[in-house]
Amino acid sequence: MPTRRAFLAASSAALAASLAPRALAQPFPTPPHTRERPNPICISSYSFWRFYDDSRVPIEDCIRHAAAIGFDGLEILHRQMDGEDNATLQKIKQTSLLEGCPLVGFSIHQGFVNKDREERKKNIEHTVHCLELANAMGIPTMRVNTGRWGTTKDFDQLMKDRGVEPPIPGVTEDEAFGWVIDALAECAKHAEKLGVTMGLENHWGLGLTPQGVLRIVDAVKSPWLQVTMDTGNFLEDPYDRLELMADKACFVQAKTYFGGGKWYTLDLDYPRIAAMLKKHNYRGWISLEYEGKEDWKTAILKSLEVLRAAFKA
Repeated sequence: MPTRRAFLAASSAALAASLAPRALAQPFPTPPHTRERPNPICISSYSFWRFYDDSRVPIEDCIRHAAAIGFDGLEILHRQMDGEDNATLQKIKQTSLLEGCPLVGFSIHQGFVNKDREERKKNIEHTVHCLELANAMGIPTMRVNTGRWGTTKDFDQLMKDRGVEPPIPGVTEDEAFGWVIDALAECAKHAEKLGVTMGLENHWGLGLTPQGVLRIVDAVKSPWLQVTMDTGNFLEDPYDRLELMADKACFVQAKTYFGGGKWYTLDLDYPRIAAMLKKHNYRGWISLEYEGKEDWKTAILKSLEVLRAAFKA
């Protein structure tokens, strides 16, 4: 007859076996079929405004418009916000919930190309503050810039010059890259703590070329600094330049120009861009940035149709 000790030992062994992770005994099976899915399409709140002062649309209204038109989410332009107090942030987040339109991106402005150390510090503090805003609204990614040289004072002239401007007198490119790398490395520490992935955009300044963007991202060496790819910011030969950054893209902004652009117009081949991103296994968000002169009430729906057709599975 088994002893009480033997019985308890056997019972304990049986219980342990029943509680052991099933994965150890039976690996999770590979699904017999996989199904490709389209990239989700969101819209930047900028598309409803485009820096036309008389048409500034509140963020909560942008959420409602995006949901009604059929977008999958909204990207918020920081400069378009009416306030930053907690009540405002939480109201935006609640509107997103009730409309079924998630907040997926936050686009901010800052500049680290400045000889003044204190000015660079202020821009680091501004970037960290915006990371905190994104975290409070539950937004997972934030667009950042290098900043411009600032030697071309008029933006319309900068656009005529295709984004090219002379460097600050007495400052080398290597020195300026060092400023940006150091600043974004500091910001990346806070991005990690807050769970917000920064995406460095191909923009003006040191981000004018894919090589400039990648030089900074590669030097920072943080998974919390990746690339926000803007389809409309390479004014010549965009496709090869965009592809150079595709492997490090965490967010894609897609421009359209119905009625002609405010500063310039590009005839972008979105099926080609979609195929390129698919080749690089990009599965993330495509964010419409509408920059045309046509009324957004008609042009944004046409833009969505263009992107849906291009980025379907």
